[in-house]
Amino acid sequence: MSQDRTRRPSDPRKLAEALFKPAPPKAPTPKPAALPGTREMVTLRIERAVLEHFQSAGPGWQDRINAVLREAAGIGGSEGLTPEELNSSNDG
Repeated sequence: MSQDRTRRPSDPRKLAEALFKPAPPKAPTPKPAALPGTREMVTLRIERAVLEHFQSAGPGWQDRINAVLREAAGIGGSEGLTPEELNSSNDG
């Protein structure tokens, strides 16, 4: 006597996909903490007259702008570094 066996339909693609679990979402990479005294390159739009005022005193104009911005923001000095110790390689 033959037994009636019920075959379950199998879909190879569904079986293969069931073996793989979706990867958990990646957490955003945190921005590393800035080192004291380092600078970040940004684009800043300022009036031409303001730029000419700071550049007229010669090299170090970026340091002078930074000092004025720090004072206006109320965050004091630049972690004890003098303008000479800071990177002024973009002066020109």
